[in-house]
Formats: sequence, structure tokens, C-alpha cells
Amino acid sequence: MLESVDAAAVHRWCADGLAALKRHQGEIDDLNVYPVPDGDTGTNLVLTLTSAHQALTSGLEIPRGLSATPQGESTGHGRALRLMARGALLGARGNSGVITAQILRGLADTLAPVPQVRGRALTAGLRTAASAAYAAVARPVEGTLLTVIGAAASAAERADTDDLAEVTRVAASAAADALGRTPDQLPELGRAGVVDAGGRGLCVLLDTLVEVVTGERPHRPATAPPPVGRAGTASRETGSPEYAYEVQYLLDADHPAVERLRAVLAGLGDSLVVVGDGAAPSETSTWRVHVHVDDVGAAVEAGVVAGRPHQISVTRFADQVPVACPADGRPEAVHPVDDRSGTVRPAGPGRAVGSSDRAAASGRAVGSSDRAAVVLAAGAGLTELLRAEGVTVVTDLPSTGDLLAAIRSTGAAQVVVLPNGPDTQAVAGAAARAAVPLGVKVSVVPTRSPVQALAALAVRDPARPFEDDVIAMAEAAGACRYAQICYASREALTVAGRCQPGDVLGLVDGEVHLIGAELLATCEALLDRLLGGGGELVTLLLGADAPDGLVDAVQAHVARRWPFVEVHDYVGGQPHYPLLVGVE
Repeated sequence: MLESVDAAAVHRWCADGLAALKRHQGEIDDLNVYPVPDGDTGTNLVLTLTSAHQALTSGLEIPRGLSATPQGESTGHGRALRLMARGALLGARGNSGVITAQILRGLADTLAPVPQVRGRALTAGLRTAASAAYAAVARPVEGTLLTVIGAAASAAERADTDDLAEVTRVAASAAADALGRTPDQLPELGRAGVVDAGGRGLCVLLDTLVEVVTGERPHRPATAPPPVGRAGTASRETGSPEYAYEVQYLLDADHPAVERLRAVLAGLGDSLVVVGDGAAPSETSTWRVHVHVDDVGAAVEAGVVAGRPHQISVTRFADQVPVACPADGRPEAVHPVDDRSGTVRPAGPGRAVGSSDRAAASGRAVGSSDRAAVVLAAGAGLTELLRAEGVTVVTDLPSTGDLLAAIRSTGAAQVVVLPNGPDTQAVAGAAARAAVPLGVKVSVVPTRSPVQALAALAVRDPARPFEDDVIAMAEAAGACRYAQICYASREALTVAGRCQPGDVLGLVDGEVHLIGAELLATCEALLDRLLGGGGELVTLLLGADAPDGLVDAVQAHVARRWPFVEVHDYVGGQPHYPLLVGVE
């Protein structure tokens, strides 16, 4: 039994944790709420920990300026934790991977300078890890991985002991208990009869830490799924419904300027939250700013007056439907990233395409030497379509390191990233933060589908100030409703009813709205539902598995039912989804 965590223990925890996640990978994948074929939290966690293990065993260099701890730290466990956290960040995939990387970063920040990591030191590390995890999410929601790490930290604090074994046991046990309660906190989990997938992965890692410290594997009863349809409590953000937009950005500014900013934003709207990174009052800090307003430009301009805003996002509430469907992919491997050159070795999933192409669409200038766009997308046709807009395309599901390499490959000082999926937004945000010390200003426009990216790129104008251009792109993306057609990969209960493997699913803004038996009929019903709420322009992206004649039949249906609607169709070649639809 270990009395303190040393470098050897960190190596064992990383290796054994990766092995445990691989054993539970299928189980965790099956916990994804919706039965779409690209929702795989277990796969994302395995890939994230694989990258952490590669960094730990290969001795990845930690670049100066990218660590919160002073260079020259000499503790063996400190360097091991730094390497593990850095590797996880570069390889993070999906929301679960990014949050797990933040948890490891929090542990490293606290434990690296401590000579001996005993119980109270680990307790402090868990609290920092929980805080880092919550800070990584713009709008934290309980009933997720955040709840599980928070419960682990609180239990360790209640134990109030320097006994390392006791702290690890109570933390892991509290995490398991919190996981069992997640269906009561998220209606989507309660309806599906499952616990949170990311939280389950964290429990696997904490149980592995118990085994490393004590030599004993925790034996926990299998979590009994709640009855299907069990009631849950919805989480809603506070704020008056009178404001139309949510504005968020990171801000580099000093404390007096932020106090003035708070006063200005309070006069513009409500639901105001401004939190800092904990730097001393005399130093410039990084702040997360969140507010609901009607005047988006004034909210961003206030940030410009206060300091340097970046990673700006604008959401129009009228276009939002709660999204419960992850959009993970199935990358084949993790590729190490050379952090000094920003290149990926070898090329593969997450590779950048077309960074040097600056084609002009419709005679319009779309690129500039100090500004670039990076778009996440899969499919040969979609890649070529986006390259024609003069952007760098990152294919498949990238890690943070893959995306950071693509950002650096543009050579631009200002880069906008279009993630095109709810689960890839966390990866995009992590890459944006990692780019700050490199002198690259990155803003993420929260697109959730390639059709929204096309709408955003159509209004891009390098003659505008960068912040104004980002806002215009965000507004154009928000004005484009998106939908997807796919086949159910498993039996599940959705808000549209129970589906069986092979059923045709129609998703609108990420939510299952239709369950059908025949592809064309479901596509037509989906278009009718979208256009029933209004629309002038429809964009169709044909997937790799779409049958011949599908797009012609859909176009004919729109012409009959909606004769004044303009339709554009393209061969996207995207996997999983025979048809992607955008309505503007």
C-alpha cells in the first residue's frame, strides 16, 4: 500500500487506467443517449488516455509558456503528471476527453510542486481538478462528468485525512454514488435509462487509482439502470426571456478594467457572469465573460475597451433546441504532435487539408495573409466544397493537438474555427486556449453542422475587423437550422418514441424528431417539418451512403410542396448521414 504518489505510481495509474478504459470502452459507448452511429464517449476517452500514455512514456517536451507551473520543477511525480496532462490535452477528443484533460491539468497544477503527495495533497488536487473541469464548460450542467468529479472532491474534503488510501477510496466511492444519481438530474439520461457516459469513464479512472494505491480493486455492484421514462429535473439557465442573444468570450484584462466591464454589461442585459483565472489583482488575468443581451456589438465592444477579447461566441436563443446527441466520431488512431513545429506525424484522422488554397467563390475575396478559417468536416465532396471557400479543412474527428497543428499551419495571426458538431466544440475551445501563448488569436463560431459552416463562410469578409467578422459569421450560422438523416445503430427511447436498429432517424438541431421505416419518406417529412416554420433557402449535402436518386426525389418534393423555396444540393460524401439539411 502506497503512502504517497510517486512518479512510478503516476505511470502505473496512466497505463492501468488506459487498460481499464479499453475493457469498458464498449459499455461506455453504449451509454450514449441517442442511437446515432457517431456517439462514442468510451472511444473518445480511450483515445485521450492513449495520447496521455504516449506522452508519458515518450517524454513529450512541455513547451515554455504552456504550463501554469514555473519551469524547473524537479519532483518526479510532478513531471509525470505534467506529461500525462499535456498528452491528454493534445489528444483530447470530444467533451469528455477535453474535460478529463482539464481534470488531469488540475491535479498536475496542485500536486507537481508538493514533495510528498499524501491524502490532504490529493484532496487539494481533486478540488483544483473539479474547479478546472467546471471552468472548462461555459454552461456547466449537473448530471454529467462535472457532478462526478465534484462529488469526489467533496468526499475527500469531508474525510479530512492524510491517509492516501482512505482519500482515494472515499473519493472513488462518492464518484460512483454521484454517477448513480445522474439520471435524476438530466431528463435525457432518465428517459434512456442510463447513467452519464463521461462520468462512468471517470469512475473507471478513479477506481484504477484506488487499485494502484491500495493494491485492491474496488468491487462495486453493477449500477442498475432506472426504469425507462423515469422523470428528471431539467437544468435551465437563469435570465429574463426578453434578451435575444447570449454572448460569451474570453478576455485578457486587469482587475480594474473588468470591474468597469461588469458595470457596462449589467446595463446591457442580464445573466451576467464574469470569472477569472485566479491571477493576482496586480496582474493581467484571463476572464470568462457571459451575458444575455440584445445589442451584441455593444457587448463585444465593451470587451475590446476592457482588454483583449477572444474566443467570441454568439448564440441566438430563438434558434436553439436542447441538444442531447453527442457527435463523436471513430478515429482509427492517435497521432503524436510535435509541439514545436505544429505538424502531425503521420497524416491520418484529423489531418488538415487545403491550408494553402485561397480560392474565391463567386468572385469574392475569401482570404487574407493575417486571417484564416479552419473547419472540421468529413467527406471528400464536402472537403472540396469547403476548400473552394479558401479554408483549411480538418477531416474526421481531430484531437486538440491535431486542431492546434491545423491552426498553426495557416500561418495566420487571427483564425476562426468552425467545429461543426456539439461534441467537437470542446476540442475547438481547448485548441483555441492552447494557441494563445503562441501568439495566435482564435475565435470559435459554435457551428453544429457543415451546413451552418457554409452559411457562416458565405458572409465572411476580411475587410471587416476580425471581431465584427466573427459576429457576422456566428449570426449567419445561428440563422441556419440544421437537420440530419441517419440510421439507428441500437434500440433506444428518444423524445420521438422508441427506435429499433435500422430505423431511419430525422434529427432537427440535434434532437430526434422523426422515426421512420423508409429513407425517402422520412427525408420528405423532415423537410416539411423544417419548412413549416419558414425558410427561403435549403441546402442539401448528400452522404456517402445515399442511394441514387435520393436528392432528385427530395428536390421534386420541395418543388411540389414549397414552390417558392430555393434548393442547392452538393455531394458531401460524409459518413453516417445520407443527408444533411440546412434551412435559412
